[in-house]
Amino acid sequence: MAKADVEAVRLLERFGVTEPKIDPADLAQKLGVIVVQQKMTADVSGMLLRRGEEKVIGVNDAHAPVRQRFTVAHELGHLVLHRGRPLILDTGTRVNFRDSVSSMATDREEMEANRFAAALLAPETMVRRAVREIQFTTAEGLVKELAQRFGVSATAMNYRLLNLGIISDPGDLAI
Repeated sequence: MAKADVEAVRLLERFGVTEPKIDPADLAQKLGVIVVQQKMTADVSGMLLRRGEEKVIGVNDAHAPVRQRFTVAHELGHLVLHRGRPLILDTGTRVNFRDSVSSMATDREEMEANRFAAALLAPETMVRRAVREIQFTTAEGLVKELAQRFGVSATAMNYRLLNLGIISDPGDLAI
């Protein structure tokens, strides 16, 4: 199991979260992180600011709620997994941005934060349990039901099921 998966499970266990829908903003608050919805350019989903003990996650208020949830979870991934990148300001502040480049997941830290977010919002044990419980007749129906249950987009759930080996080909799901 990758470090991102382990840390996501550890965070859920720390706060006794055992059922979906996981609230990443609530987890952030419990970690002492302020989550703020704000105006951002269209290609920026969010950012993590760290200055000493102060931690703030900014989320693009124009994005869909499921995307905002993933962004908060992604930024929590940076908080838990990464020290942050230095930004030259008048103060010692570190910033992680989630933008169109980071969402392509070509950078190791961005890929780890994405993996953490997926594991946090749709934990493997919860997803596998839900797959056993749900009655479905099509793969598309399964994805839609799981996406709703876990509060993620159908696309995100499609990738999660693929990465967990529950489906073998993204083409299996015509969404």
